[in-house]
Amino acid sequence: MVLAVETEIRCKVWIERDGDVLLSDWRVALLGAVAAEGSLTRAAASLGVPYRTAWQRIKEIEARLGLRLLATASGGDEGGHSRLTPEAADLVARFHRVTRGIDEELARRFHAEFGDA
Repeated sequence: MVLAVETEIRCKVWIERDGDVLLSDWRVALLGAVAAEGSLTRAAASLGVPYRTAWQRIKEIEARLGLRLLATASGGDEGGHSRLTPEAADLVARFHRVTRGIDEELARRFHAEFGDA
């Protein structure tokens, strides 16, 4: 079998509890955007989603995990800001380690089956 030159294999990973999504690539990207932007509002804008959607996802994760993800401050001359709690930063790091390992194993198995196709 001959595959196109730039053939890649892809995989989506998410973590569920009782059928409810706890973490996914998108939810972790949202947390990463908050860390990078320093604001949930700016994080939502950078991902092209409404603030309300981003806020709801954060609240869902917090409720399902039973922990706080964001430390926030409102108002002031420069407006409010948000940062990840240490627990949220740990979740992001652990999710990335798991998905990186899955990607590496997937690439290895793909290569074993299809070679350099």
